[in-house]
Amino acid sequence: MYEIFVDVSVDIDPEFARENHVRYVPMEYMIGEEVHHCNEPESFEELHKYYDRLRDKIPTKTSQITPFQYVEVFEDLVRQKTEILYLSLSGGLSNTYESANLAVRMLSEDYNDVAIEVVDSFGATGGMGLLVESACKNRAAGMSLQENAEWLRANAKKVNYYFKVEDLMYLKRGGRVSAATAIVGTALDIKPILNIDATGHLATVAKKRGRKLAIKYLVDMFRDLSDMSIDNTVYICGSDCVADEEILKKMILEICPEANIRITSLSPIIGAHTGPDMVAVIFYGKERV
Repeated sequence: MYEIFVDVSVDIDPEFARENHVRYVPMEYMIGEEVHHCNEPESFEELHKYYDRLRDKIPTKTSQITPFQYVEVFEDLVRQKTEILYLSLSGGLSNTYESANLAVRMLSEDYNDVAIEVVDSFGATGGMGLLVESACKNRAAGMSLQENAEWLRANAKKVNYYFKVEDLMYLKRGGRVSAATAIVGTALDIKPILNIDATGHLATVAKKRGRKLAIKYLVDMFRDLSDMSIDNTVYICGSDCVADEEILKKMILEICPEANIRITSLSPIIGAHTGPDMVAVIFYGKERV
């Protein structure tokens, strides 16, 4: 039996993760002068406090996982000849995928027969949650480490991401929009709609005026692109915006009653770059091109 690991930036149903013994690669973030070391996804209450501090304009930043940190996490298992399946944050958003592969090469210099499969999720947050759920189901169905890794690679780009951002200033800080666009868009109540494209990078796909039109666009994308035959699990990930999450859930269930909807709070690692009151719908569907 191999172990399944994922970045702690994942958004995943905590009960499912516990029942299936999902393991996490820790990450750190700073808010103000405080350093937070995350060994597992934080609770709803902790994340509510985090997003309230963002609303108070307290600065936050994140750090990436180094190859040496991966070695530290994996080495004991490698020494015990335990196989590892690791699903990383998109290589288009972070260097974690590259760092994990470097760590595998480092471990291979010291140990024989290192059995670690590193899979690029080409995504983040709830999409990683969807893929981890699939990985656990595949393992339970008897797939080998290599078979499971190949299945994930073949299906990662069938996970679709659409989300609306409330405050353009967070995108400005990350270099996603210009200062002028952020100021004008905020004044006009413009809500940008983003997705994660086939290369694993963020892309702006639409701009809607007001929350209602923005949420309707997310639902339209779900209706047009989803494929429940792959998996009927749908993740709604929000950064402390319960009302929007419930509206989105209700609208999706109206057009797709068989959807198994999981609502999770966006991790601070990703939330630092999108800000409070972001909401996303993530689902299996047509392959991103």
